Amino acid sequence: MSFLFGSRSSKTFKPKKNIPEGSHQYELLKHAEATLGSGNLRMAVMLPEGEDLNEWVAVNTVDFFNQINMLYGTITDFCTEEICPVMSAGPKYEYHWADGTNIKKPIKCSAPKYIDYLMTWVQDQLDDETLFPSKIGVPFPKNFMSVAKTILKRLFRVYAHIYHQHFDPVIQLQEEAHLNTSFKHFIFFVQEFNLIDRRELAPLQELIEKLTSKDR
Repeated sequence: MSFLFGSRSSKTFKPKKNIPEGSHQYELLKHAEATLGSGNLRMAVMLPEGEDLNEWVAVNTVDFFNQINMLYGTITDFCTEEICPVMSAGPKYEYHWADGTNIKKPIKCSAPKYIDYLMTWVQDQLDDETLFPSKIGVPFPKNFMSVAKTILKRLFRVYAHIYHQHFDPVIQLQEEAHLNTSFKHFIFFVQEFNLIDRRELAPLQELIEKLTSKDR
């Protein structure tokens, strides 16, 4: 099964996470899309005036999950057990999976297995109404920001794996601009709210400097 962006809407690695239409979060998502359209990513990631930070982080986290889901979906043919027996981001960085509940002790596994674990875990968090409430007036839990930080830290690893191990197919599929824009948006967002520790970003530090230096 080939995951080319023939019809972008349908080819995702995991099912797309939808934000209910008519909800406040849907309005926030529309606002984010409109500001992104202006081309100024630094402005686009800023907290809109009068909005709740948790809600803004929640909406954008869902959006990044959907973007990465689609980007990884395009290269699953190239990311197999044989080609990627370990989950790595270049020769210096290797990731082992643990989620603290089902798998408590970190396990070494192939990249497709790791990313499947990771995206399934993220999906479970996003679907949990106690963590990501979609109804107006339902408060976010006290641990929301730490959960969101863990989600974003893990989603970064998928970007890092794609850039380090699968950039050639990305170029062949003419998805380079799409990947770069998505990652740049992601980095500006996590930098704006200090959501990922700098050490975690090390595998793509040079790229981050290159992508963000023009917009300082």
